[in-house]
Amino acid sequence: MRNSSFADYKNKAMKNPEFAKAYNELEPQYEIIRELIKFRIESNVSQQELSLRTGISKSNISRFESGKHSPSMKMIFRIADGLGKRVSFKLTNI
Repeated sequence: MRNSSFADYKNKAMKNPEFAKAYNELEPQYEIIRELIKFRIESNVSQQELSLRTGISKSNISRFESGKHSPSMKMIFRIADGLGKRVSFKLTNI
């Protein structure tokens, strides 16, 4: 039910052009965050363990995963490497 409420809210909010623009600009960042969190959890790696593997502080990993910190490309690559993953990007038409 909670997801349904969020979906309803998002659909309503997306009718506002300013909200839609801001949401669409941030979506790629959140997609990267979701993917890295998914891989971390699937690998049974804690934030603390990822910190040890990457040399990135646990607090920075936590801020990154919460969306409170915009990571550099270097940080994204370090986290992916710490999870045994490779980063790739795909450009699409607007």
